[in-house]
Amino acid sequence: MVAVGPGTKDEKVTVKVGDTVLYGKYAGTELKLDGSDYLMMRESDILAII
Repeated sequence: MVAVGPGTKDEKVTVKVGDTVLYGKYAGTELKLDGSDYLMMRESDILAII
């Protein structure tokens, strides 16, 4: 995990920067920024934090 948003007042984020996560094959949106590749996704798309 490179960055994490704050979540909402009703649902706080459980994943944190540095976590390794497992996600589905088609989860998230690919993003290229400053020559680096990223994958943005909702926390609900994360299957496991390992």
